[in-house]
Amino acid sequence: MALSRVCWARAALWGSAVTPGPHVTRKLQLVRCGLAWGAPRSSKLHLSPKADVKSLISYVVAKTKVINGKYHRFLGRHFPRFYVMYTIFMKGLQMLWADAKKARRIKTNMWKHNIEFHQLPYREMEHLRQFRRDVTKCLFLGIISIPPFANYLVFLLMYLFPRQLLIQHFWTPKQQIDFLDIYHALRKRSHPEILCYLEKVIPLVSDAGLRGHMTELCTKIQHGTHPAVHDILALRECFSNHPLGMKQLHALQMKALSRAMLLTPYLPSFLLRYRLKTHTIVIHQLDRALAKLGIGQLSSQEVKSACYLRGLNSTHIAEERCRAWLGEWLQISCSLKAIPRTATWEGHAVHLRRGQEG
Repeated sequence: MALSRVCWARAALWGSAVTPGPHVTRKLQLVRCGLAWGAPRSSKLHLSPKADVKSLISYVVAKTKVINGKYHRFLGRHFPRFYVMYTIFMKGLQMLWADAKKARRIKTNMWKHNIEFHQLPYREMEHLRQFRRDVTKCLFLGIISIPPFANYLVFLLMYLFPRQLLIQHFWTPKQQIDFLDIYHALRKRSHPEILCYLEKVIPLVSDAGLRGHMTELCTKIQHGTHPAVHDILALRECFSNHPLGMKQLHALQMKALSRAMLLTPYLPSFLLRYRLKTHTIVIHQLDRALAKLGIGQLSSQEVKSACYLRGLNSTHIAEERCRAWLGEWLQISCSLKAIPRTATWEGHAVHLRRGQEG
């Protein structure tokens, strides 16, 4: 049977006079149509490999968002306290990552255009200053996490001591207010000690007029009177050399000043002197950049942050009062030398006097 079908097919293809049966004729017609039109095409549209990868990525991202949303809702319903901590931690990581990218962009721009730190605009200068402090705190956590299984202990310490170990990105809104109040309370504890040191060195001031003026100013501050700008600027010569120059300060005086500026006092004397000098120079450079920008260009949060850095507890003070205080501070700071090498201690004394208001 199979042989006969092959013979009939050959005869039909070569034009044989033999007439095939109807079944074979139908098959031959289908074969001829296939030869004429080619193989049937697939109805599916084949995309390029790049388009396939993009569609796969978009699909994975969409599914991940759906799963993440369900996970967040599950945590919010069953573990509300943990969900609050988890949300703050994730947002803190995002903000820290954004700060790192911005700091890298600023440093790259400085390198390309050969710009020094003091030549930057105010906001970029302040961002780098704060980011360096945040990175220092994060590096400490990274170092104590190096030993095996120490990361579990680090998480426990972060939960128990968030103020000491975490940066502001990982604080709750209530913690930000409470912790800033705690830091300012620590800062204010050193004010009486520094005023006591000032009173002790008054007899060592050679100029009689300056001695009398400093005695009067210390008395006003002890009675809660806010000194005027011209009263403070009149004493600038007292802090240029002996007995209140930076090189003449004793270790106890530098420790008190370090606590007043939220710097660690547990360092050798030469490191304390270096950190105080570096910190005040940075603040002085920030002041000049801010004076160039204008206080009116700052947002409410930027004004409060600037005041807090310079000694005023701005968390409970109205914005208008903070702006007025900051304007007086800039008036004093910008009257000092461009690089406050000899007037550094004066900047500290001004910081403490103005900080009494907070």
